[in-house]
Parts: sequence; structure tokens; C-alpha cells
Amino acid sequence: MEQKPKYYLIMAGSTNHMLRGDQLLKDSGLKTALVPAPSEYGSVCAIAIKVKTEDLKQAEVILKENEIKLEGIYPEIPKKLSGLVEKLYQSVISDDFLMILKKVEEGEELSFEDIVRLLKTERKAEMDALFDAADRMRKEIIGDTVDIRGAIEFSNICRKDCKYCGVRKSLNDLKRYRMSEDEIMDVVHQIHKIGLQTVILQSGEDLWWTPEKIVSIIKRIKKETGMRITLSIGERPKEEYALYKKMGADNFLLKIETTNKDIFKFIHPDDDFNIRKQCSSWLRELGYLNGSGNIIGLPGQRVEDIARDIIYFKEMGINMIGIGPFLPAKGTPFEKYPPGSVDMTLKAVAVTRIVCKRVFLPATTALATLDPDGQTKALKAGANTIMLINTPVKYRYNYQIYSEKNMVDLESAYKAITESGRKFPPYLKIDLEELKDAGDTKK
Repeated sequence: MEQKPKYYLIMAGSTNHMLRGDQLLKDSGLKTALVPAPSEYGSVCAIAIKVKTEDLKQAEVILKENEIKLEGIYPEIPKKLSGLVEKLYQSVISDDFLMILKKVEEGEELSFEDIVRLLKTERKAEMDALFDAADRMRKEIIGDTVDIRGAIEFSNICRKDCKYCGVRKSLNDLKRYRMSEDEIMDVVHQIHKIGLQTVILQSGEDLWWTPEKIVSIIKRIKKETGMRITLSIGERPKEEYALYKKMGADNFLLKIETTNKDIFKFIHPDDDFNIRKQCSSWLRELGYLNGSGNIIGLPGQRVEDIARDIIYFKEMGINMIGIGPFLPAKGTPFEKYPPGSVDMTLKAVAVTRIVCKRVFLPATTALATLDPDGQTKALKAGANTIMLINTPVKYRYNYQIYSEKNMVDLESAYKAITESGRKFPPYLKIDLEELKDAGDTKK
């Protein structure tokens, strides 16, 4: 007899309907969760409303009465990784670690305690097993292609004074700059020419860039290239986020950095945790593909904090999750603090892939800065995205949130992708043999 599914996934006709529907169900006392939709039910970043099977009929009635447009309702089929544990029984792996991997194999949800246990392991055999599980999850859900995006850091002027940041407003010795709209467009055309489909516009919180100026650059990018646009410009009012979305912005990156409110307050003297979280909620509500992330190795951070970050990403339905190690920046209050751990960062990437499943996970620039092979290792531990630094040379060395930043380029991306046995995106319009030769020349 076929076993009934424990949960169903409700796919709404739009992000607005999905969010309204989820809130209506919660207001009616039903327990719901927003989760990434499996590939067979939606695009790579589609979000579904998850409900218990016994609540499904009531949920349908509530949604119909409130005219929530539905695209479909599907049984949740756990993503199983058959054979994951069998080959590990002879390895130097503890029984409790094996039991957690068995849950992963069976497609079961991991508890907070399970996540902490995975993150705390320091045994090589256990870490290798964790990375293998995450890599398999990535392969089965996302595939082997690595998404490559181009970033333009168009202003290093910032109104905030975050203690760890190399562009904080109190750094008087930093040479400040703002790129002009035409300078930005020159770079946009360069990265469009090589086939990249997404441009990331990143800056400090520079309010000289008014909504009118941001809208102008969004319109030009869409009209002249049709590229997807990711904005990373910090905390703004909801109406600004709504305007940028209406004008064509697709994604927004606003990292939470830590969900520990005490640490957040310590590192952000002029920020408020609840405002940051509210901004992220607005972005999701407005239909952005929503980016967040955390920093591994912040002062006072514990493994349990990282576990809570991962649960936050899952519960918030975050689509893009950037996980990088803390790196000190010269001239900041944290200049003398030690960098974060490569191993802990990789474990966080792997566990995030296992828990959040169908999301974009970058092999971050910070990881490449701390370890020359960091991006290769991240791609082998569940990551599937690389961000190139396309800021013009005359500006890029003045945009260093941390010191000695690795300026990830196509050659280093080629190295990471080939060494990890992954595939290049089909939209890339470059000669891979030329990239290989350029990389060999650098060695």
C-alpha cells in the first residue's frame, strides 16, 4: 500500500499571491512554511507554501475564498540520496553522525541539534562525508553547471560605520569614489559581451545614488542588454525597493550577517537587527529573488549561532545565500581579530545546501581570499555560483570590505570549475582553451 505524503506544496500564481496566501493560512491557525520548490514544480528560485496533509483541504478552502490564484498543488516528495550511508559504515565516523546522514539519505528534515552536530565535527572522515552528501544534493537538485555573474562595485562611499568593514564611513584615509552612469554601462557591456546574464550592482550605502539615479541605470541596462540585475545597495525604504522591482531589478542581496542579535549590535553600531530583517521581508514580499548570507568567525560567534543562521535562511525562503569567512580590514576596530576558519565556512556551505536544498550558493570571494583553493573546495561542498569582480582596476582596490581581497576573474573561475569537475554555463561566449592558457601562464 502506497504511503500518504506527510506534506503538500502549494504553488501560487505569483509571489504576491504566495505571500498573501501564506499569511492567510497562518492567520487561520494553520502551520505553514515557505520552502524552495522542487525542480519539477518550478524555476530554480520558486517558493512554495508547505502544509500538512491533514490541513490541505482547509487550506484550499481558505485560499479559494480569498481568491488566491494557484498554479498547482503537489505532494512533497522527500529528496532521497540512495546509498549515501552504506559505503560509510567502515569509515571512522561516529554512530550519531551516521544517523544524521541517514536522515539526509531518507529526505528527512534535520533538527537544530542535527545541524549543530554536523557543524561541530572536526574528523576528516566526517567532514568528507558531509561534503560528499552536500555535493550529491547539489548535483541532483541543481545539476553540474556553475552559474557565473559579474559584479560592479560602483561606489565605496557609505553612511554606515560597521566595525568590520573596509569602506566604513570613519575610514578617513580611504580614497573614495563614485562611478558615473556611463562608466557603469561600459562595464555592463563588457560582461554582456562575454555572455554573462546577471550583473550585480554593489555599493556602500551611498545616498547620493537617489532612486532616480538607480532607476536610470536599471532602465539603461534593461534596454541596452536585457541582463538580469542584482542590486546590493543596503537598507532602503520599502517604496524604493518596490520602485526598483517595478523598473526591472530582479534580485536583491542584503546579508543578515548573523542572526545573533547581540553580535549584530556589536558589529553594527548604527544598524538595527529588526530593520534589517524587515527589509529582507519586504524584498521577498515584493517578488525579488532574495539574497542573504552570513559571516563565519565573527567575534563571539558560536556554532549554535551559525546553525540558527541556516535555519533563518530556510524559514525566510532565501534564494541566494552567500557564506564567507570573516576577514579583517586595515584601519577598522576589528583589524587585529583573527580570520574565520576555512573548514567551518565549508561546513556551513555544505549544511546550508543540505537544509535549504534548491538555492544559489556562491563560492565566495572571501573564501578565495583566505584560501587560494577555496572556491574549488566550496564547489565540491555544495556551492554552484561564482561572482566575478568586474570593477575597473582604477577603483577596485579601494573597494575592499576586507584587506588583500582576491579579485576573482575568469581565469580563477576556470580553475575552480575545472578542478571541481563542474560544467561551464552554456551562455558563456569565450574560448575556454584561451582561458586555460591564460591560467597556465599565471602559474
